[in-house]
Amino acid sequence: MSPITTAKKPFLTLRQIINMSVGFLGIQFGFGLQNANVSRIFQSLGAQIDAIPILWIAAPLTGLIMQPVIGHLSDKTWSPKWGRRRPFFLVGAILASLALLVFPNVWALWMAAIMLWLLDASINISMEPFRAFVGDMLHDDQRTAGFAMQSFFIGIGAVVSSLLPFVLTQLGVANEAAPGLVPDSVKYSFYIGAAVFFFSVAYTVFTTKEYSPAELKSFETAEQQLVDHSIIATAPGKFYRLGLIWLVAGTIFSALLYYYNTHHAQAPLEKELYVLTAGIAAFGLVQLVAGRTWSAKRKTGLVEVVNDLYKMPVRMKQLAVVQFFTWFALFSMWIYAIPGLAQNIAHTTDTSSKGYNDIANWVGVLFAFYNGFAALFAFLLPVLAKKTSRPMTHLICLVAGGAGLISFFLCSDKNLLIISMAGIGLAWSSILSMPYSMLTAALPSHKMGVYMGIFNFFIVIPQILAATLLGFFTKHVFHGNAIYTIVLGGGFMILAALLTLRIKEK
Repeated sequence: MSPITTAKKPFLTLRQIINMSVGFLGIQFGFGLQNANVSRIFQSLGAQIDAIPILWIAAPLTGLIMQPVIGHLSDKTWSPKWGRRRPFFLVGAILASLALLVFPNVWALWMAAIMLWLLDASINISMEPFRAFVGDMLHDDQRTAGFAMQSFFIGIGAVVSSLLPFVLTQLGVANEAAPGLVPDSVKYSFYIGAAVFFFSVAYTVFTTKEYSPAELKSFETAEQQLVDHSIIATAPGKFYRLGLIWLVAGTIFSALLYYYNTHHAQAPLEKELYVLTAGIAAFGLVQLVAGRTWSAKRKTGLVEVVNDLYKMPVRMKQLAVVQFFTWFALFSMWIYAIPGLAQNIAHTTDTSSKGYNDIANWVGVLFAFYNGFAALFAFLLPVLAKKTSRPMTHLICLVAGGAGLISFFLCSDKNLLIISMAGIGLAWSSILSMPYSMLTAALPSHKMGVYMGIFNFFIVIPQILAATLLGFFTKHVFHGNAIYTIVLGGGFMILAALLTLRIKEK
């Protein structure tokens, strides 16, 4: 990249935008394999349908901690040779590739849960800095196009990864296995995914240069972005006060849950709810520790992250609510698509049956369709945003996605679900680009990484809630009919669409 001679951030060429986005092909390849096959692996290893969500819980809990930490560390990192984001791209790619090689060879349910945790953590190491990378490198007028290019590569990676078990089955690879084993079609898909993940991320690492912190600061001043957030802006007393409230509330909720289950042993509430109540208490404890550290005049990453959480820009707060309901809806589909459609179309819950495994492969095909649609719609989003606005574009896309999820219940022919995937694909394309395009313009460059990590809270928290609450709804409210859980997700996505009306852009 040529030396900077002006305070205005230069426009990058199409080739430069492509180079900095290729890594997401591999990231989504791993993420796509995880989403389409992990529930299948869990059930193959003996998990009951209402226990599936809790098995996903370790991964988002890790992401909740890691994302702001990785963002904070990448903000503070700088090497003339490697930059500040690219070292994290490469380390995450190595770890995720190793996890993909091991995951399908586990033979016990607890091992699968651990491998999901390790895989998700490794993907987070690469993925979080990629979001900040676009904010670092692109002028605001190019950010929608930059995130749309990421959406394109995400779509391509997800299409191929979702189709792999189906394609390998057609090529003669075994798609069924003895109880307690993972089919070869899934195993070989994960091996291919490991190679794609590593080499695509490595391509971005070695073909892209980064701006120095001094250059980014000059761009920030020229573009009149947010002023510096000082570490002394929030008083330690606020940490103590709010931390105590959260800690007491979480402790009381945990005690009430324990009391109820002790006195209603015949019909206890799901133990997964302890994750939610304990999480509330833990958040309070983190704030108390941050307050104590600050009172001792020690400037640490924990203090900065908690302070930045309190000082989120207004637009970030508005987008956070939209993200919360959007991702709750997505997790309902990712967790329950296979069991829900197996019940609704194949009328089976037997994970070793041909009907169940045929539906499982078809869900992979459907996931490929919605990601393929997302890749195509990525080119439409910048045009639609220019004609209307970024918030209105996101609203339209989320409504289409919500309608697609609700239509799962109405389709008795599995081929009609391809139409549903068009709406979900449009929503997915926007989810991967529009919120970040709207957000990065409101963030200071020296905190781009940590704020992107904090923004991930509103992806991870709904995932935790999905893991703790959706099992309860599926078992007790919907009486095991997982298809209704997906319909509920569609309703939440439409609610998220309506909440974008609160976001105003000039």
